Amino acid sequence: MKPDWYFDPRFALEAVKIRPGEYIACSEEKLLVTVVGSCVAVCIWDPEARVGGMSQFMVPNFGKEGDMAESVSDYGVAAMDALISQLLDLGADMQRLQAKVFGGGNVLNLIGSKNAGLSSAKFVQDYLARAKIPIIAKNILDVYPRKIYFFPGEGSVLVKSLKSLNNETIVQREEEYTARLLFGGTRGASRRSAN
Repeated sequence: MKPDWYFDPRFALEAVKIRPGEYIACSEEKLLVTVVGSCVAVCIWDPEARVGGMSQFMVPNFGKEGDMAESVSDYGVAAMDALISQLLDLGADMQRLQAKVFGGGNVLNLIGSKNAGLSSAKFVQDYLARAKIPIIAKNILDVYPRKIYFFPGEGSVLVKSLKSLNNETIVQREEEYTARLLFGGTRGASRRSAN
C-alpha cells in the first residue's frame, strides 16, 4: 500500500497517516499520525538507533467473557510482529525497544463484541509483556477517540483527546476494518514503506 504522505505545516515535517490495520517504521525525522477510537496505536522506538514505528489495529472480542477468539487475535499478533520486524530491519535492537500505547476507547458498538477497545488494550499490553518490551507511556480506554502524533526520530508523542467529532470518519474506518477482520478480509497488517 502506498503511504499517504503530506507536509504538516504545524510541525514543518513530512508526515504519513496510519489507518486501521496499517503500520510503518522509519529512521528519518518524519511524523507518524493517526486517529484511534476502539483501535490501539502502538508506538515503538529504539532510543539508541533512533528508529521508530507505529501500528494501528483492533482485536475485537467475540468470545466468552475474558476469552478472545484466536483467529481474530491473530491480526494483532501479525500487526505487532510485522512492525517489530521492520524496526529490526532498520537497525533497532530488540533489547532496547520501548513502547507507548494509545487508544482502546469504548467508541464502537459492535454487535456481539465485549468492548473492542478493552480487548485491544488488553491484547497489546499482554503482547508487549511477553516480548519484554516495556511500556513507558500509555493513554488507553475511556470513551474518546485520540489523535496521535509520533516523532520516531526522538520517540516523543503528542496525544489529543477528541471530545467531539466533526464527522464520522474514524467510526466508519474502524467499522470497515472490523468487517475485514471478521468476514474474510486481508490477513494481518498492511505495510507502509517509509521510502
